[in-house]
Amino acid sequence: MPTPLLYESHCHTPLCKHAHGEPAEYAAEALARGLKGIIFTCHCPLPDRISHTVRMTPEQYDHYVGLIAATREQFAGRLDVRLGLESDYYPGVEPWLEKLHARVPLHHVLGSVHPQVPDYRAQYFRGHWFEYQQTYFDHLARSAETGLYDTLAHPDLIKNESPADWDFARILPFIERALDRIAKTGVAMELNTSGANKAIREINPSPPILRLMHARGIPVVLGADAHRPTRVADGYALALGTLQAAGYTEISYFLDRRRQTVPIPAALASLH
Repeated sequence: MPTPLLYESHCHTPLCKHAHGEPAEYAAEALARGLKGIIFTCHCPLPDRISHTVRMTPEQYDHYVGLIAATREQFAGRLDVRLGLESDYYPGVEPWLEKLHARVPLHHVLGSVHPQVPDYRAQYFRGHWFEYQQTYFDHLARSAETGLYDTLAHPDLIKNESPADWDFARILPFIERALDRIAKTGVAMELNTSGANKAIREINPSPPILRLMHARGIPVVLGADAHRPTRVADGYALALGTLQAAGYTEISYFLDRRRQTVPIPAALASLH
């Protein structure tokens, strides 16, 4: 049997109100797929009931911490279960997140800009999709510059909001500007395999953006963004091949908020 090397670095729990299956079911799937571990990164609570229908409440945060601790104990010696968080970014939320991230030790903090969330759209969409795309990439770079995050999740998610208005050549200069800013921070970016199931059926980010990231030395963390157990590590082999084609030789993950690396050939060989 190959030695387990990889982690699922992006997965959810029913506390976010749009994921299905208990943490133990996600962990069992990670074990079956030959992973070394799984890091739960459920959607963080936010102040003022912002997008409260798709995330845990502030009062549920301690329950989330306990839920992952119980799962870690259940799988001790078989799978490394860790606590992380997917934390939304928008200008002004930084003080809330600083306090939240400091409450308990976290292993991986994903930064997300969610342009599909009604509260975010109400504040930043002005009726022009190209301007909204520019705002998205500016906020993505600003999230990295806060120092709050280890990895930026699904970093071209905006393309799925209005596929007919996604013109890669037109938005490219704004993407390059954002990547230049992100590269200066040392923050990693995610290759999110769930993009294959969205309106534009390709990974997030697309291969051309991966190549731009590689040219700037930006590390990549792999995540399936699993909202049900069967999606844990989904598409990992294809994603690793795509990374190799973009020039990458290693894949990263975070433990204790410190980046670890695995050579891609070894990572591929470890999967079931």
